[in-house]
Amino acid sequence: MEFQALIDNFTNPALLFFLLGILAVQFKSDLKIPESSGKFISIYLLLSIGFKGGQELSHSDLGAEVFLSLGLGVFMALFIPIVSFFILKRKFSISNAGAIAASYGSVSAVTFVTAMSFLDFEKLEYKMMNYDGYMVAVMAMMEAPAIIVAILLIKYFKKTNGEKGETTSFRKVVWHSITNGSVLLIIGSLVIGFLASEKQAADVRPFTTDIFKGFLAVFLLDMGLTSGKQLGIIVKRGVYPFLFSTLMPFFGGFVALFISMQITDSGGNQLLFAILGASASYIAVPAAMKQAVPDANPSLYLPMALGITFPINVMIGISIYANIIHAMHG
Repeated sequence: MEFQALIDNFTNPALLFFLLGILAVQFKSDLKIPESSGKFISIYLLLSIGFKGGQELSHSDLGAEVFLSLGLGVFMALFIPIVSFFILKRKFSISNAGAIAASYGSVSAVTFVTAMSFLDFEKLEYKMMNYDGYMVAVMAMMEAPAIIVAILLIKYFKKTNGEKGETTSFRKVVWHSITNGSVLLIIGSLVIGFLASEKQAADVRPFTTDIFKGFLAVFLLDMGLTSGKQLGIIVKRGVYPFLFSTLMPFFGGFVALFISMQITDSGGNQLLFAILGASASYIAVPAAMKQAVPDANPSLYLPMALGITFPINVMIGISIYANIIHAMHG
């Protein structure tokens, strides 16, 4: 069963399109996805997953498990950047350590969506791999706290060390984190999905559900092209960034997986928690860091999250966590 789950993930068309993108870069192909198309598809994916999550949430019992899960999400969004920062500041400047820590404390919506796509296939055979709509709310809540705690760490240690460097006000950081496009879209579509009736949801289902996997495949092809280019950049940075971006995802993923097993019996929820703990943001964090900590180097933290961590999670991480969950559930 465990080996079959691994095979199924590696033959998943969405993953194969991602690998095709990486190969295209290595072969120096002129294949590319227009930037405007890539942005549209990312908006579509966030809108669709938020809406479907809101619909599922409207049919869920808002009991203790939901609130404990939201609490675990916020805890991981605070815990991971703090741990990451103290590991990273031994080798990097305060600003760069904080920016990387924010990336690994925040989450990747595309990794989350890919894991949900994997679960949609898994739950057809294994009922315990079902997941709940409130997990979309958990993901949405994990974006901003990691950015905020990283900025606070940067400000405190710069002041303590007497370092100079421009940072924006805490109020602006909080506001920008909350109103970031991806955060606003996922929360807004979650609320809209929650408020929509079943009939209204059925009217837009051909858009939100039927074409979802096709758009995901195209988007992962685009991510493969981008990751292939970023991979070359991070290799030139030396062994330390490579090791961190390889090992840190598994640390966060295993911590989140272990704690989630104490909160929920759903194997699907447990896997999504593991992916949320393992993933690193390459959309919301770069946008926030550009404004909040302009002296942080995006050519360092962006390739780490997108060139190394994203492929590891999509190609290996999802299967590893799924196999552990299968084993634990007998």
